[in-house]
Amino acid sequence: MFKIFTEQFTTHFEQQQKLTLNDLFDQEPQRYLHYQASAAGLTLDFCRQPVTAKTLALLDKFYEQTTLQQKITAMFSGEKINTTENQAALHVALRGSHHPDLTTISKQVATELHKMQTIVQRLHQKAWRGASGAVITDVVNIGIGGSDLGPRMVVQALQPYHYGDIKVHFVANVDGADIYETLKQLNPASTLFIIASKSFKTQETLLNAETAKTWLRNQLKTTELTSHFIGITAQPERAIAWGIAREHLFEMWNFVGGRYSLWSSIGLPIAIQIGMEHFHNLLNGAHELDQHFLSARPSQNLPILLGFLGIMNQNFYGAQSHAILPYNQYLQLFPMYLQQADMESNGKSVSITGQQLDYQTGVVLWGGVETNGQHSFHQLLHQGSLHIPVDFIIALQAAHTYPEHQNALIANCLAQAEALRQGNDATHPPLAKRVPGNRPSNIIFMEQLTPKTLGALIAMYEHKIFIQSLTWDINAFDQWGVELGKQLTEKLLPAIQQLSHPCVKSLAELLIPTH
Repeated sequence: MFKIFTEQFTTHFEQQQKLTLNDLFDQEPQRYLHYQASAAGLTLDFCRQPVTAKTLALLDKFYEQTTLQQKITAMFSGEKINTTENQAALHVALRGSHHPDLTTISKQVATELHKMQTIVQRLHQKAWRGASGAVITDVVNIGIGGSDLGPRMVVQALQPYHYGDIKVHFVANVDGADIYETLKQLNPASTLFIIASKSFKTQETLLNAETAKTWLRNQLKTTELTSHFIGITAQPERAIAWGIAREHLFEMWNFVGGRYSLWSSIGLPIAIQIGMEHFHNLLNGAHELDQHFLSARPSQNLPILLGFLGIMNQNFYGAQSHAILPYNQYLQLFPMYLQQADMESNGKSVSITGQQLDYQTGVVLWGGVETNGQHSFHQLLHQGSLHIPVDFIIALQAAHTYPEHQNALIANCLAQAEALRQGNDATHPPLAKRVPGNRPSNIIFMEQLTPKTLGALIAMYEHKIFIQSLTWDINAFDQWGVELGKQLTEKLLPAIQQLSHPCVKSLAELLIPTH
């Protein structure tokens, strides 16, 4: 499909490169009004991108002449589009996008949501007790990758919606400092652990789980710890063998990848922290965006536009990096979450048919919360030699009661987008003070950050990643590079455990068998 893309757009982009963003604004002073698209409480303002009405017409034409729509429909209908693993990619089914052929899956999802509701109610009604009879006050989610980043990010993002007396914590890193610093602030008698692992053999997760189990045994002086553990896995028998009661298990499905799983029972920590009503609102926002993705024409379709603009900047304008800059303190983990979603999905150099690709796919995605970044890495964005497109994300209304802060935040966001676009060449500053401008950005804004708009925001980026993978002819849903590192760790760990004090020489010797 990328060949068709280049055939249709190369000449157009070559012509567009003769014009700067300032030229485009001179030609269309009302670009602010004409280059926007909205859905599910989100608006994408892409007027500061090097596109014209002709660009959008070509995008609609490309969509009509390719199989993009059929491939999108294939995902929603449950076809096995993850070809290397012979699996469907049905994260959309977790949030209400039910195809007629997926009645059984819809019932399974409803069953798990009902089970989540029961657990959340028991915890907040203080009916769930630990081994000593103590009420649960703290829940620790032990997982890594998709079993950690999604729930952790959402819990952080929806702090204004936290309720009740229970506090949710997260442990992911195999570095013992992570679980040590978490456990030292907790009372074992009132702590519940969620062990989240699709395979239930993830090395980091199981090591942290064993440490938690040992901590409970030593502190509570008992081996009867079933009331302190919940498991979320696609391998229930492994979890039961580890010590989790069958009635405390939640199901994961092979048709949902880890980085797309926060909508499932992996989202239990979210539901515990914000309640099931708000969790359903999170799902509803994603579902509304799903329907928009299925039905809106490309030139008004948020995920398709984002995917197209990314490919344009990367494959035709030379970008190798993309910045995600939320002007919202609650979204401080969102760039890290998107790093996994995007780079694990599209970090591929072989086509879906097994051919080595000769064009760039994937992108180095990075970012940070604003306005902090304005006083650090924005210098590179404005005056550096790299072409780095930016997504600014902002909520117009704040959850707090400091309007002067929100006004300053909005002003800063708009000012940065305009500074990247305009530069200061018109004032003829000394060369060292020259800011060239002509640097593209999007502004994604919403009225307020709520569970519903957050759900839509996440789903928009999920589908943007999918659209790019289709255009690049790659599989967004496997991650064999990640798996290789896991396999090598399993080989090296037994040998390292035999060393009382590993040194550089010893580590070098350990690596020899792996070559």
